[in-house]
Amino acid sequence: MRVFVTGASGHIGSALVPELLEAGHQVVGLARSGSSAAALEAAGAEVRRGDLDDLGGLREAAAAADGVIHLAFKHDLMGAGDYAGAAAADFAAIKALAAPLEGTGKPLVTTSGTLMLAFAGIAGRPGTESDFASSGPRVDAENFVTGLAERGVRSSVVRLPPIVHSSLDHHGFAHILIGIARRSGLSAYVADGGNRWPSVHTLDAARVYRLSLEGVPGGSRLHAVADEGIPFRDIAAAIGRGAGVPAGSVSAADAAERFAFLGRLVGVDNPTSSEVTRKLLGWQPEHPGLIEDLEYGHYFSKG
Repeated sequence: MRVFVTGASGHIGSALVPELLEAGHQVVGLARSGSSAAALEAAGAEVRRGDLDDLGGLREAAAAADGVIHLAFKHDLMGAGDYAGAAAADFAAIKALAAPLEGTGKPLVTTSGTLMLAFAGIAGRPGTESDFASSGPRVDAENFVTGLAERGVRSSVVRLPPIVHSSLDHHGFAHILIGIARRSGLSAYVADGGNRWPSVHTLDAARVYRLSLEGVPGGSRLHAVADEGIPFRDIAAAIGRGAGVPAGSVSAADAAERFAFLGRLVGVDNPTSSEVTRKLLGWQPEHPGLIEDLEYGHYFSKG
């Protein structure tokens, strides 16, 4: 299968491209820069230069492919506090990628997050693949993608947990939390830190994308989740050990200032099941969990 991948040189893309190539697929990766293009070529992929704002180019690349995986997201906008703008750009890109696939039966795999479930009114149990919100930033794109099944696209959405971890991760939430702990001298959690965050290893997440591309029914929602829900205080403690700072509680008000754009998320309870995904794909996580990965030390070897 000839697969067009956005975000192909990024964190998950750097694991997904070899995963696809090893499975016998051809990969065409979207690259914004010369360094990204060089990395993709070195990995054995073809390169298409462009970015998420080049909607015409996205439509053209999708039309020439047998399947599309959309990983790219404007994380710089999100980090600057413009999450709505990043989500709007993502939705526009998804619509461009989807348009030439309608009526073809070709696969389109896109990306969302399990944290969306925390704002969908779910309480007292892990979120499941059948749970969804009715509307909201990025939620609208997710619901659009699942609806494409009725328009002849074998569409699916992979929900990622807030922390996707491995030595391939250079800018994700784990690094942000570590940086904040180092700068402030405290690895903080909110209140008693009992709220839970799910996680997954990058290589396990990449396999979910590949398996989804190859065979899930249209309209599927999938959870690339290995650790169903780790108490945030345990994550903070592991970060504290690695960064050489104490872990401790802060108030929600303090967290809003301390964690910047993550302030409204660090206290969220987001336990998430992947039982349906595991059965549907025959997928089992094979790589270390988050706490074990933090203990390896690679997250703390620089900076």
